[in-house]
Amino acid sequence: MEFGLFTEFASPPGVSEAAAFDESLGQMKAAEEMGFDAVWLAEIHFQKDRSVLASPLVIASALAACTRRVKIGIAVQVLPLSHPLRLAEDVATVDHISKGRLEFGVGRSGLPGHYQGFNIPYSESRDRFLETLDILTKAWTQERFSHHGKYFQFQDVCIMPKPYQKPHPPIRIAATTPETYPLVGRLGAPVFVAVRTVALSDLKRHLPTYHAAWSESGHPGRGDVGVSMPLYVAETASQARDEPEASTMGFFRSISKALKKSDGATAQIAEARAARSNRLAEISYDEVLADYAVFGTPEAVADRLLALREQMGFSTLSMWMNPGGRIPNERVLKSMRLFAERVAPRLA
Repeated sequence: MEFGLFTEFASPPGVSEAAAFDESLGQMKAAEEMGFDAVWLAEIHFQKDRSVLASPLVIASALAACTRRVKIGIAVQVLPLSHPLRLAEDVATVDHISKGRLEFGVGRSGLPGHYQGFNIPYSESRDRFLETLDILTKAWTQERFSHHGKYFQFQDVCIMPKPYQKPHPPIRIAATTPETYPLVGRLGAPVFVAVRTVALSDLKRHLPTYHAAWSESGHPGRGDVGVSMPLYVAETASQARDEPEASTMGFFRSISKALKKSDGATAQIAEARAARSNRLAEISYDEVLADYAVFGTPEAVADRLLALREQMGFSTLSMWMNPGGRIPNERVLKSMRLFAERVAPRLA
């Protein structure tokens, strides 16, 4: 199993933007030193007191220059918000700087505020996502290409540079809604699922539709599942429960509010989003611990991850060790070290 550290580059109240960058970059470099396989970067916009990570590819480039071994993953690039040709150039450039250590996670994001800020209707997100993904693939694999789509039209363009990895960096597609799992399976792409607005029990229910669509579409073997989840390790059960509580619950309450924003989505999408919002507004910490996070002693975390891996079949684990962004840096680093030294060996 591949182990990675996920971060949002947390920027809580009272922490300067400069300190937020320094702290998270330090955690990323520490992850490589501790033996983690990967670091994963979010893309978050317009959320003061949450994150400064609006430009994950810029951060990926910086990490490529100050690390040597660790894979650098994007979790995830919100494709409908980017111009596809510029994005193709930037991704290929980072792939070269990192000497092929980039893994490109892509998705649509379920937060309407991302789209409102860029004046893009969320109702266009699926079509924009698929068209942008198609353009990226053409740009990376064809010497020159033309494209005449709904949102973009290009005539005889040549994107440079082409990626370091051939034909292009691995693309992992995020799934958050029930209809997206079979879509990713039909595309024959690795899937990326995150325990945020979706619970572990939901993932267990939806992942079989990804595998079924994969097989029905004639793709060989079995689909590759990557999971991102809040995870925290401490020496005692009481520390593992108490230390991340305020930060974690603050995150779920804030996401509940973000999901309530209106964005002109279809009635079906708006209804589903409202249900998730209401759920997260009322959820208790015990419910979070049961179905939205893996917190515990090294032994308890290892046992639970072994069980989840058996149930869900994931091969990549991305751990968010500062859910909510308000756990002190020294505690995050200690959790990372406990995982590397006492959990990872049991999962190898």
